[in-house]
Amino acid sequence: MNSAILVDDEPYCCEALQLLIERYCPEITVTHICHSGKEALRVIHEKPPDILFLDIEMPQMNGFELLKRIGDFNFHLIFTTSFDQYAIKAIRFSALDYLLKPIDRDELQAAVKKCVQARPHNALDQLDILLKNLHPHSMPFYKIALPTLEGLQMIAVDSIISCGSESNYTLFSLKGNQKILISRTLKEVEEMLEEFNFIRVHHSSVINLNEVNKYVRGEGGYLVMSDGSSIDVSRSRKDTLLRRLKPDKH
Repeated sequence: MNSAILVDDEPYCCEALQLLIERYCPEITVTHICHSGKEALRVIHEKPPDILFLDIEMPQMNGFELLKRIGDFNFHLIFTTSFDQYAIKAIRFSALDYLLKPIDRDELQAAVKKCVQARPHNALDQLDILLKNLHPHSMPFYKIALPTLEGLQMIAVDSIISCGSESNYTLFSLKGNQKILISRTLKEVEEMLEEFNFIRVHHSSVINLNEVNKYVRGEGGYLVMSDGSSIDVSRSRKDTLLRRLKPDKH
């Protein structure tokens, strides 16, 4: 049986989550419910859980501050949060798990199953990426954690040249002729990278506009990237691509 600690300053949120766990997640048992970061810090230091369900928005000590104070940890972490696009994007970049409130039963079961089946691991690198990405002005570039078959690989966003669909996987092409296959769909990757000057140019390709060397005309045309690779452009995405490639006229 896997132990779980729930941390949320709103009692009704804890009660709702505990009820869902009791009904639909028999593989885990809730050992403690904490309504403040201070209380959670004490409980976790006394007996770390297998899984920590952690609210982000809490007074005095929020979820991120709590994790910084805990320091080194080897339990599974699932954030629970109301919809905050910016925080969620940072969490996804770090390859950590989260559940949106109100918590959906199926999403809870999927997150718990993932934790139960995975080995506990030190998530400090992921947490470091998360905290830095929440304050992008303090660093020259973003980093993301890519879930590979071997574990997690941390890369800088500006090292990505293109991403290609491989069924339910995505193949990253990086500077230095490095390739990384990750267990995420291209749609998920597109949503993560779209605000960083990445664009989908084909149903099977997302590219870094900063790494385009040349566009060659054709029915849809194709791109020559900085690594010498050629990437087809679909007719339906051609006009959007060309608008993004052309410099603004002032």
